[in-house]
Amino acid sequence: MSTALITGASSGIGKAFAQQLAARNTNLVLVARSQEKLYQLTKELQENFHIDIEIIVKDLTEPHAAQTVFDTIQAKGLTIDLLINNAGFGDYGDFASSDGDKQVKIVQLNILALVDLTHKFLPLMRQRQSGSIINVSSITAFQPMPYLSVYAASKAFIVSFSQALWAENRAYGIRVLVTCPGPIETNFFTQANFPPSLAGSTEQMFTSEEVVQQSLKALDNWQPAVVIGDVKTQIRTILARIVPRKILLNMLARSFKS
Repeated sequence: MSTALITGASSGIGKAFAQQLAARNTNLVLVARSQEKLYQLTKELQENFHIDIEIIVKDLTEPHAAQTVFDTIQAKGLTIDLLINNAGFGDYGDFASSDGDKQVKIVQLNILALVDLTHKFLPLMRQRQSGSIINVSSITAFQPMPYLSVYAASKAFIVSFSQALWAENRAYGIRVLVTCPGPIETNFFTQANFPPSLAGSTEQMFTSEEVVQQSLKALDNWQPAVVIGDVKTQIRTILARIVPRKILLNMLARSFKS
């Protein structure tokens, strides 16, 4: 049986990955801050599937958090066949007047922890000449986002980083996928302090389960990237690349200003 490591596993997309991989008879290592939620998910999964589950309660914004996760897994003698870097969060608001510590934590979680964990597990995958990595980004990665500046920039980093790794590692039998969901039915808007007037979307809302289904299918097909969303979402990601930057930024600033 293979083993998957999932960060941000206690809710949303991370939880959906755990549920669908358990159904695929995959052992799991679940990482999140909430011990209670991890225990609840473990109980639920082990009642329905005959798999091994390890939980690691860890805040990945803490110094040396990725090293702690890696050392714990090594001490248990586990081999990670699939690394899913899902943990992340955002914060709505004007950057200049925002909580500076919170902006730094976005970078620490969305970028630094992802890079650190990838760098620790990827060499072991190369030695075995097998393994997979899924990095969770967002459609916000395809354009600068006023009032979500750090979050969107962090997601753009993930897209560029992941696709470069896809090219570097496919000759070693390693699959790397970046998945870029559009609007999804999670508590992201609440956690990111979005004003209620901006929290809705004219685009189709996908569930976490649908995001995971499409992501795993793209991984199975060795795709480097997948954008998950309706026609409006797909068009928006294309237009963001061709609309003159000044026009695009003015449109986005008007749209996202509270």
